[in-house]
Amino acid sequence: MVFENTSEVIRCETILKKGDWRIRVMGPPPEIRTGCDLVIEFPLIEELEILRALETENIFPLKVVPVSGPLLEPVNIFFTKDYGQFLMVRAANMKITVDKTSMTVVNISGGGCPDVPYLAGEMIGKPLDEAPAPRSIGHTLCGYALQLAYEEMIRKCSQ
Repeated sequence: MVFENTSEVIRCETILKKGDWRIRVMGPPPEIRTGCDLVIEFPLIEELEILRALETENIFPLKVVPVSGPLLEPVNIFFTKDYGQFLMVRAANMKITVDKTSMTVVNISGGGCPDVPYLAGEMIGKPLDEAPAPRSIGHTLCGYALQLAYEEMIRKCSQ
């Protein structure tokens, strides 16, 4: 699903996750990019049910595009880099780095939103499981991207 702006993607994701749909927030392929740097990928067989659920919340995607070829494949927004003692996860433009032995957040970087320094100040120096979820204290696209990186870091560290 392609949306006009990131706020709609965030609202859509929240609603669909509450409904237990299997979705992923991804980067749009260049052919369908509209200005919003995110799309929602979902099983096509659930399209009608998902669109009905979104309609009840007054959320309307600009378009729904089936992935019919490699050029329309959504792009993974995650990048992971292992630096030995440290593990970094990037989601879109935001990065979180943890010390693998203590699981302490050692760095938050990226983005250009005004809440990034605040997010960093609240998270750096805390164990990953005690650091606040970025979505609970951030209110920008950078905070949202950091939330995705934070969730991916938790997944990576629990493997």
